[in-house]
Amino acid sequence: MGRSLTGSRCTHCGTVAFPQAPGCQRCGRRSTEPLELSTRGTVWGFTVQRFAPKSPPYVVPEGGFVPFAVGYVELAEGVKVEAVLDCPDGSDFSKLDGAEVTLVATEPVPRFAMEPVV
Repeated sequence: MGRSLTGSRCTHCGTVAFPQAPGCQRCGRRSTEPLELSTRGTVWGFTVQRFAPKSPPYVVPEGGFVPFAVGYVELAEGVKVEAVLDCPDGSDFSKLDGAEVTLVATEPVPRFAMEPVV
């Protein structure tokens, strides 16, 4: 896949953070190491953006604005990552509630997607 997110883990207490941090959010020590995070997780919570954000920095797509979901994905490492969330049909956002999702992009922000139901 070639896509991954890099967080950090405290070498003293084991706390994981995203994005990567030079110091620990829990114990305050400056003893962290880079950690490649899981590419699959569970949607922890989300909301739907139903109007175009202020531009810049938002760039309106060619076909015009389309509502999208933004939320938190909990990864196996115990950290929650804020991300854009895609669902297969693009409009039934209720399917995202507690869904298993996979990382599909890291730039400009993390983006996770549900796998299409076959």
